[in-house]
Amino acid sequence: MTDPRSPLALAQGLIRCPSVTPLEGGALAYLAGLLAQAGFSVERPVFSEPGMPDVENLFARIGGDGPCLLFAGHTDVVPPGDAAAWRHDPFGGVVEGTELFGRGAVDMKGGIACMLAAVLAFLDLRGPDFGGAIAFLVTGDEEGPAVNGTVKLLDWARGRGERFSHCLLGEPTNPDVLGEMIKIGRRGSLTADLVVHGVQGHVAYPHRAENPIPGLLRLAQGLLAEPLDAGTAHFDASNLEFTTMDVGNPATNVIPAEARATFNIRFNDLWTPATLAAELERRLGRAAGNAVRYSLAVRPTNSVAFLTAPDAFVDQVAAAIEAETGRRPALSTTGGTSDARFIKDACPVIEFGLVGQTMHQVDERVALADLDRLAAIYGRVLDAYFPGTAETQRQA
Repeated sequence: MTDPRSPLALAQGLIRCPSVTPLEGGALAYLAGLLAQAGFSVERPVFSEPGMPDVENLFARIGGDGPCLLFAGHTDVVPPGDAAAWRHDPFGGVVEGTELFGRGAVDMKGGIACMLAAVLAFLDLRGPDFGGAIAFLVTGDEEGPAVNGTVKLLDWARGRGERFSHCLLGEPTNPDVLGEMIKIGRRGSLTADLVVHGVQGHVAYPHRAENPIPGLLRLAQGLLAEPLDAGTAHFDASNLEFTTMDVGNPATNVIPAEARATFNIRFNDLWTPATLAAELERRLGRAAGNAVRYSLAVRPTNSVAFLTAPDAFVDQVAAAIEAETGRRPALSTTGGTSDARFIKDACPVIEFGLVGQTMHQVDERVALADLDRLAAIYGRVLDAYFPGTAETQRQA
């Protein structure tokens, strides 16, 4: 019989909760029950925003004075798509051979299960007086708009006087095998909409019209002509990618009045959204001259580049990974955004979790051995973060 507090059993319990964003689906209730039974104080605040769905979140804490290690993550998952395309029920938590199948297996219910298994085992051994505090900050809004989740939950917790020393976020950071990569920062993300204004007219009388399409191509070339930068010690070069160019003109004999484009920039710590917007305007103005009429709308963003400077905590996590896997992880800032962009304002944050190859895919799955190894890694982190034993602490 499977140990009900093993990483596998905990991951199965979470996967069997259909918590597609923004639905709680029973996942937070499942976590809350286990954490309360272990002695945590648990609260489940719900946050709202006009025009957005309400989102339930979870905050739990145990311990007293001293450093507070925060485990963070999300129980919401992306939709499974066509369930018939899956080998097993996407919310069945089925084990086949050496793998566990289900939506969220790696992103990131499996990671939360490993965190919980490690913390429960740590408390069984050390008791509640371990020389500090452990907290869980779990949202149901990471895969959605990220408005009523981590950012508000952090504000809520800090407003109540909670303070965190370091955070370990359990996103699936490893590309191929467990132990490859720790994320010590993330690039920012900025999206902008570009409109070139023309004058509609008949294609046979171009002198009576103004075609915006050549202008759009000219401005696009101006934006892409030079790299934004060459990267930094911890970040790749920033990149601008056009994601759509549209005219929306069904008539082949009409010059359109407007041409539109949208692009996204993943930027490193050389830029802020404000300095990047200024650079875009500079490049567009130079390319347009007096020949192209355009407007640029830079969308608001809460994704800014940040770096957690390598420190003793990063070394502790890296050492724990190497001890369990034999691999010294690379320190990376690659990939998309995560809720670490919010947590960085509360404390230093790094990310380490499972292998992300199948996240968001049909037949998302995780190796059973990886669940056990990740829980063991988190356990080593706890031992290093709170050194000593309950007995020596009582004697101190």
